Amino acid sequence: MLGLGFFNEEFMKKIVVLISGSGTNLQAILDACQNQFIHAEVCAVISNKPDAYGLERAKNAKIPTAVFERKSYPSNLAMDQTIGDFIESTAADLIVLAGYMKILTASFTQRFAGKILNIHPSLLPKFPGLDTYQRALDAGETEHGVTVHFVNEEMDGGAVVLQAKVPIFPEDNVGDIEKRVRVQELQIYPLVVKWFVDGRLKEIDGKAYLDGNLLPASGYASE
Repeated sequence: MLGLGFFNEEFMKKIVVLISGSGTNLQAILDACQNQFIHAEVCAVISNKPDAYGLERAKNAKIPTAVFERKSYPSNLAMDQTIGDFIESTAADLIVLAGYMKILTASFTQRFAGKILNIHPSLLPKFPGLDTYQRALDAGETEHGVTVHFVNEEMDGGAVVLQAKVPIFPEDNVGDIEKRVRVQELQIYPLVVKWFVDGRLKEIDGKAYLDGNLLPASGYASE
């Protein structure tokens, strides 16, 4: 069980961040912890890619890192079991997925139910999975965005906490949309992590609650 007892203010909440790439959202969370916008510490950064630049960001911040590669394990289940055991050893209160490009097993998500947040570059439930920008263009969408949500066994299917929208203009390409979405990502993810750390955000029976109020399917302040 994660550090459920660490809700007294004299204890600093602990966050583990899982990454696969450059770690821009990781950096935003590190910065927010450093400037005390988030009253917590990132106690470890985990990657499934040994060359992920996010590991360098963690090392620069003097945060312990760990790499778990799929080829080292007989199954996804075995890999996730090992990662889960490592996370438990840190006594973390929250797991943050920040560009972690591996589908988590149901046993992992159930083990840490209500303690895993993810950020996804679309306005869920639209465009779960990969290539969301191109798919939005192909579908003729006039807006796109980003979603922070709790994680369950269904890919990109957990309770939505917060979304941010950006426009799609007729002349846009994938890069144009991605740049707009990235600006929003770096603002809303630290905010949602702060809500969780402050005890304002909870998942109960698969639904997201903020300050005791059930959030709508599209999350808080979707408009």
